[in-house]
Amino acid sequence: MTDSRAASAATSSTGSTRTGSHGTPARSPWPALWALVIGFFMILVDTTIVSVANPAIKAALDPDTNNLDNVVWVTSAYLLTYAVPLLITGRLGDRFGPKNIYLAGLAIFTLASLACGLAPTLEVLIVARAVQGLGAALMTPQTMAVITRTFPPQNRGAAMGLWGATAGVATLVGPLAGGLLVDGLGWEWIFFINIPVGVIGFIAAVILVPQLPRTAHKFDILGVVLSAVGLFLIVFGLQEGEHYAWAAWIWGMVIAGVAVMAVFIWTQARSTGEPLVPLDLFRDRNFSIANLAIAAVGFTVTSMALPQMFYLQLARGLTPTESALLLVPLAILSGVLAPFAGKLLDRTDPRFLLVPGLLLVGGSLGLYTALIMNDAPIWAFLIPAAFMGIGNAGMWGPLATTATRNLPPRQAGAGAGIYNTTRTVGSVIGSASIAAFMQARLEANLPGAADAGASFGSGPLPEQVVGGFSQAMGQSLLLPIGVIAVGLVAVLFMRRPAMIRPHGAPRDAGSAQQTAQAAPASAGE
Repeated sequence: MTDSRAASAATSSTGSTRTGSHGTPARSPWPALWALVIGFFMILVDTTIVSVANPAIKAALDPDTNNLDNVVWVTSAYLLTYAVPLLITGRLGDRFGPKNIYLAGLAIFTLASLACGLAPTLEVLIVARAVQGLGAALMTPQTMAVITRTFPPQNRGAAMGLWGATAGVATLVGPLAGGLLVDGLGWEWIFFINIPVGVIGFIAAVILVPQLPRTAHKFDILGVVLSAVGLFLIVFGLQEGEHYAWAAWIWGMVIAGVAVMAVFIWTQARSTGEPLVPLDLFRDRNFSIANLAIAAVGFTVTSMALPQMFYLQLARGLTPTESALLLVPLAILSGVLAPFAGKLLDRTDPRFLLVPGLLLVGGSLGLYTALIMNDAPIWAFLIPAAFMGIGNAGMWGPLATTATRNLPPRQAGAGAGIYNTTRTVGSVIGSASIAAFMQARLEANLPGAADAGASFGSGPLPEQVVGGFSQAMGQSLLLPIGVIAVGLVAVLFMRRPAMIRPHGAPRDAGSAQQTAQAAPASAGE
């Protein structure tokens, strides 16, 4: 085992970064994080930018049918290939090095973006989007894994603060960039814009991201197959349930997926080798609670946008770009405050940030509901957006930091894969749930709405249905409010971390403790 560790260290030292005896980078990890943020930002923007372009894509590539379900697969294919492999791609980073897997994913994502922009048919675009999702799945866990392995636990909050700020800014940039690019240059440019960004991100990662020691994992082939099949059945069933009116076979897919995932967990618990998902990670209370909370956050953030945008554009007549501009306070406050929240998190109990953050998010949704149901002036929607931005700063980074603070370096990829899978599945469930809930509220407030459903997407609504439609959209926001409340209750049960950097202590003071923490992990390999 000693020889294999020496070989691993020798392999890792061939990169541009000199490492210490236990794989701790000798230079500051911040430049590497900034390089990774470029790719992470591109992924986050791409998940929202395409929704703005769907009408233009439909008109260009599928003009001869009245079926909107075909163009929906431009998003569905991406989500499927993004969500399903996350458990596996996190492990790949541990085995082959997070830098190598990140670069492979970024190259795939960038080339697939070129293919998307050049797609001559809708079918080719859907296939290219599926490949793009696979590239994103390779990249996402590596960002968190590098943070976990290069920042000492008591300094990790500031790094995750930047991670959270990136998510906040991407919330605004996606819809705005989508509207501007589609209106000015055409739908193809929402994909072409990724090419220069991807090239810059690739060069920056090659130069700045260190080659970290690799862990010689044995891949759990049975676990890989079971997790992929189970997640595919669940995600596909939830995505397509509303389209197929929740037919019996859709429920059969979801139930079968849950059953397969139950078998997967059973095999992981009984594994005598090295499981794909080390269940002992969940013995850390904070890791378990952070995963539950991020599932609630993923559900909430995905589900809250749809009723808001439908209300603003159909009931109030705003354009997509005008609707996105109402999110400016959210993006600015989240982006500005997240790094400060991260630095504070290094010195305090995470609950001191998470509880107010989740409360503000839930409260802002309650305010949105009141404004929608009372036909408030448009400027008033800037107020809950500001509260939402403050809440986001105390939510994304602190949850990620809490989940990863106690992860041993050799399991950084596995932990990041689990965390991102939980978040993504929460988002998929949120998307499916809000669609069904909105339809139910429409039928309750506008009897016969199902027969007139085609009109909900063809421009401003007739005056006689605006009132009922607005009530339905406001009531729909009660669902994400309830789910974020579950996340709030969960974080109350977190423990105060044992390792918090005292006031006045230098940021580099934790490196010795990180090295000491890495040593037992290496010794156990």
